Amino acid sequence: MKNKIMLITYADSFGKNLKELKEMVDTYFKREVSAIHILPFFPSSGDRGFAPMDYTKVDEKFGDWEDIQALAKDYELMFDFMINHLSRRSPEFLDFIEKHDDSAYADMFLRFRNFWPGGEPTVEQVDLLNKRKPCAPCEEITFADGTTEKIWCTFDDEQMDLDLSRQVTWDYVEKTLRFLMDHGLSQLRLDAFAFATKKIDTTCFFLEPEIWEMMDRIQKILDEKNIPMLPEIHDHYSVQMKIADHGYAIYDFVLPVMVLHTLYTGSGARMKHWLSICPKNQQTTLDTHDGLGTVDVVDLLSPEQLQGVIEQTEKYGANFKWDYSAGSTGKKIVYQINCSYYSAVGENDDAYLLSRALQFFTPGIPQVYYMGLLAGENDYELMERTNYDRNISRHDYTVEEIREHVKKPVVQKLCRLMQFRNEYPVFDGEMTVHDTADDMIRITWQEGTFKATLTARLRENGFDIVYLDQDGRERTLTLEEDFVWNE
Repeated sequence: MKNKIMLITYADSFGKNLKELKEMVDTYFKREVSAIHILPFFPSSGDRGFAPMDYTKVDEKFGDWEDIQALAKDYELMFDFMINHLSRRSPEFLDFIEKHDDSAYADMFLRFRNFWPGGEPTVEQVDLLNKRKPCAPCEEITFADGTTEKIWCTFDDEQMDLDLSRQVTWDYVEKTLRFLMDHGLSQLRLDAFAFATKKIDTTCFFLEPEIWEMMDRIQKILDEKNIPMLPEIHDHYSVQMKIADHGYAIYDFVLPVMVLHTLYTGSGARMKHWLSICPKNQQTTLDTHDGLGTVDVVDLLSPEQLQGVIEQTEKYGANFKWDYSAGSTGKKIVYQINCSYYSAVGENDDAYLLSRALQFFTPGIPQVYYMGLLAGENDYELMERTNYDRNISRHDYTVEEIREHVKKPVVQKLCRLMQFRNEYPVFDGEMTVHDTADDMIRITWQEGTFKATLTARLRENGFDIVYLDQDGRERTLTLEEDFVWNE
């Protein structure tokens, strides 16, 4: 993947379909966007695409494979693959319901009766699980023969967990990945992979060495066409370090909450520490469709510092997703903060642009969520109308709305900052984090004769970027006009 900015968007959130998505990016963000992570665009029965029914089809309301190919001609594309689960309305699961034990896919899904001795976990075994529900993660399915059976269901009740100990499952995985590789895939996002390996009397989350065996098996398939994989996981930052040590790119999910802490407190100490230890082969985010992870910064921020971020985002209108992994005590903790990033910085243009400058000077390929690209505010109306908290940061923009939002001064300045990040040839070089006062962060990137320095003044939400032009002269980036460095 090129070390240039990737847009994250749903197929129907930046315009109503894939054709309009391409039109809007081509028209307004051709210089600013090099790659696009199109969130699941397959027919799906739930979780806004993350309960896929058939990876060989494009949901007809978004378009077709020709629209994907048109995008792939101009942009690198990242697709999602949900290794942990498949829709209960997929042809494979429907065949299982119809034929039960006689189905060719009877072993493809994780059946409680095959996994737990006696068919049921004990209270102690349930308490051990890393889970997103306050109960045993299953759905009771009624089959055509009138019998019922519990199928493992980690997430939404439309998402049936796959049994990766079975060859039939791997046959499906291999066939599906090869299809996607032939249809415009540049990078694979491996979704929810940490839940996919399961063993009795464990957390059933990120189990070693099984997790590495699974990931290596998938990467071996992708290597047939030199396609990289981006594993998606929210957990303690040390887990991301392990993934990086195994040679995979990682998400910098530390950055969203770390930057908020930095801006809220005016202190750069924790941010500088993270910059000194973070993996270099990563993709950075401030905002995604999922929200801002909190578990990722544990031990990088103190409990009091993390709580300070949570409380401030709540003042700015955020809501929260909870983790239920504390066992039978019933204790729950904030797992993710649901809030648009522009709203999370108080809808302050200067603070927002500073947050993006810090992201763009952090090692890794930057990802920008579509609402972040337009400096979008929390969508309370959508959240309340759909009765779904995460929709606070999932506004669907019409073409007309996009044409208005690109006129906003903060969006125009963000675009110029993105132009600099994409076009100034220094971010594959060496980074230096300078020793400065606590309320200042200074980061320098150098590659050959090119050099760029970001100086962030945290208490005033101000920053400067000074760079060397092709003649070695110092220039200061201005966000008042389009970036040109090689004139």
